[in-house]
Amino acid sequence: QVQLEESGGGLVQAGGSLRLSCVASRGAFGRLATGWFRQAPGKEREFVARINWSGDSPNYADSVVGRFTISRDNTKNTMTLQMNSLKPDDTAIYFCNADRKIFTTPTPGSGYWGQGTQVTVSS
Repeated sequence: QVQLEESGGGLVQAGGSLRLSCVASRGAFGRLATGWFRQAPGKEREFVARINWSGDSPNYADSVVGRFTISRDNTKNTMTLQMNSLKPDDTAIYFCNADRKIFTTPTPGSGYWGQGTQVTVSS
């Protein structure tokens, strides 16, 4: 069993940066892939970024390419999402996910999910 906890969300102006963290407070990432999803008010949860268990092959949603960077440190069971050049459209609750495989279509009933951290970008 893996318990995930996100942190680092907050309020930032457009063009600013935030760094989100996801830590496995219980259990470990091990060979699970990890990723970030987000859900804006009134919208479905959507894929943001993912990375495989070895920290290779990051993959991003088109909307965040060139602005967001995903990474993980297996020695610390921590995954981060560096978010730069933030836009109001990035406003959402951001969730981390760990699973044997991360699909770009979120599957809330599969794998492990954190409770989310709110990111608000003002214009």
